Amino acid sequence: MTTYDFTAPLWRWEAKDETKSGAWYFVSLPFDASDEIEAVAGPGKGFGSVRVEVTIGATTWRTSIFPSAEQKTYVLPIKKAVRVAEGLSDDGTAQVRLRLA
Repeated sequence: MTTYDFTAPLWRWEAKDETKSGAWYFVSLPFDASDEIEAVAGPGKGFGSVRVEVTIGATTWRTSIFPSAEQKTYVLPIKKAVRVAEGLSDDGTAQVRLRLA
């Protein structure tokens, strides 16, 4: 199983209506990793998503990455529980280990 290790800045999705469900934060995958994943994963399921296992610090969870036309790469949602547990600031960076699930 291929593992991707990278550091990326957190960014907030501005299009989300925060009054109803709060802010959504993401990191963008490096272009080379995104290209490899796209080649191996093939067409994704809902919204082109690809199931992954992610580790940031001591926190590991399963989620999906999503292709983003705006970012021109896959994006990884970073849920609030992970941001809090790992002390990630809104304008900080995350050290990510990602594996296809």
